[in-house]
Amino acid sequence: MIEGRVMGPMGANCYLYACPESKKAVLIDPGADGKRIYRWVLEKGFKVEYILLTHGHVDHIGAVDELRELLGDVQVGIHAGDSGMLTDGRKNLSSYFGPAVVLKGADLLLADGQEILVGKERLKVIATPGHSPGGICFLCSEGLFSGDTLFAGSIGRTDFPGGSLDLLLRGIKEKLLILPDSTRVFPGHGEETSIGEEKRDNPFLM
Repeated sequence: MIEGRVMGPMGANCYLYACPESKKAVLIDPGADGKRIYRWVLEKGFKVEYILLTHGHVDHIGAVDELRELLGDVQVGIHAGDSGMLTDGRKNLSSYFGPAVVLKGADLLLADGQEILVGKERLKVIATPGHSPGGICFLCSEGLFSGDTLFAGSIGRTDFPGGSLDLLLRGIKEKLLILPDSTRVFPGHGEETSIGEEKRDNPFLM
């Protein structure tokens, strides 16, 4: 089961992915509004075991520590390439917009190809650096959580520190566009799309 809600002033998508049978779940990219996300989890009756981050920019990590406190026994995972962003307001870009957001370090350093069990479901880590050094996507049976790597009709910006257009395009073409056209894509901002739609219509991938 996948549900997404838009959080915070930058309009980042936060996703709740759960195994309906076991009621175990993960939160992906809780960027803001921690209490609102917590109420959402309670309404659904799920046990969140992991907070997983597609990358370390502030609009995707801002509510992490608040949710750590509210949820209790939860592990936070991010790719090693972005792990330093959790504890550094300049690296996560928050200090450029206002008060620096400084969080606790990660519990899990995720790597390309790693699988995370969520009850009877699983998420596979796909490393797609370029928007940030440690940008990743998560593939599950219902689709792809693409973070700020791939959007409907667009791709992630690469002008932030550590960005690389060449790396981003290579990762998208070699790791994401090889997925079945029917694969649903749940991006970090904006509307859901599919791999087939992006192969056909995305001007950055022509």
